[in-house]
Amino acid sequence: MQCPEFREASSARLDGEPLGMPARALDEHLAGCAGCAAWADDAARVTRRTRLAPAPQVPDLTAAVLAELPRELPGAAGAARSRLAGTALRLTLLTVAVAQAGLAWPALASGTAAMSAPVHMAHETGAWNLAVAVAFLAVAAAPWLAVGALPFLGSFAALLVPVTLADLGAGHVHSDRAAAHLLLIAGVALVAALAWRGRRRRSAGAVGRLGVPA
Repeated sequence: MQCPEFREASSARLDGEPLGMPARALDEHLAGCAGCAAWADDAARVTRRTRLAPAPQVPDLTAAVLAELPRELPGAAGAARSRLAGTALRLTLLTVAVAQAGLAWPALASGTAAMSAPVHMAHETGAWNLAVAVAFLAVAAAPWLAVGALPFLGSFAALLVPVTLADLGAGHVHSDRAAAHLLLIAGVALVAALAWRGRRRRSAGAVGRLGVPA
């Protein structure tokens, strides 16, 4: 093969094109032919210079871009308000739990209850009300427990309300005793609110993991 064929193959190699001959044959020729080797070096140098060019001057836009950024990230204010609302709910539930425990403890400790109930019934009522207070405290400390506590607390409140109203109408219970149940209703409402907030947060997290806009 003549030198022009090898030089054409060297040019094809620089352009990433088929050589038209075995690469080993081209390498052996370049190793033994000083003229073709020099031609290949010059061609490589010219090709590199034509492919490389200085980058155009670009103005520094850092200050302008930073100036256009919002003061707060999108949703940051909403997240702060959400955390504040959650904290308020938990503190209110804590207050209700302490009040509920305050109502339950005398009957549990002394065995005396409203309407002269028997001692064991007073103890049983006190233990039940104190357990409800503990449930409120647990949810206030760990809001993710709200979903699990809501079926028990909600069903208790749903049954207690109509029974208490019926007893009030029949004169079987004093109004002050019935008013004490408002603590339970308030606590259940707070637990439901915390459970709903937790469900929304989990739904938003699942949407984010799937990459779907919320």
